[in-house]
Amino acid sequence: MDAPERHPRIVVGVDGSDASIAALHAAGSLAGPLGATVEAWACWDVPPGYGLYLVVGIEGFEYAARQSLEQALADAFGPELPAFVHPRVVRGKASEQLIEGSRNASLLIVGRRGHGSLVLGSVSSACVSHAHCPVLVVHAPEEAAHRKKGSHARKSDDGQ
Repeated sequence: MDAPERHPRIVVGVDGSDASIAALHAAGSLAGPLGATVEAWACWDVPPGYGLYLVVGIEGFEYAARQSLEQALADAFGPELPAFVHPRVVRGKASEQLIEGSRNASLLIVGRRGHGSLVLGSVSSACVSHAHCPVLVVHAPEEAAHRKKGSHARKSDDGQ
């Protein structure tokens, strides 16, 4: 008996940054040729040290994540969300949730949010190190352009 055919599933971590919008673009470009569905995950949690929010209510954190996800999807795909894209708001630390989500994914895509000397941000670094599927880390468009200009400048300074 043949095993049932499993359709590829791409999980994308979305935080509203330019890098996560670029990650959504990459997922959209790959979904068609792969016949994959795209799950856009916005993760949220109560920040450490905010015990008062547990008494007052935590709905604002979830609402902010949902709004950020909706805006990122609109920025990436326009007003009409493609049928293959499924938004999901998940409570928990982003790195932990995305790693867990990678268990049943064909590909995990995250944006690069590293600052300063960090090559990767903490979430993308954790995903690359611990995901259960391949991980694609996407740079924000202006960051990639800046890196390209910097490499050209170094080459010209070296006379190459």
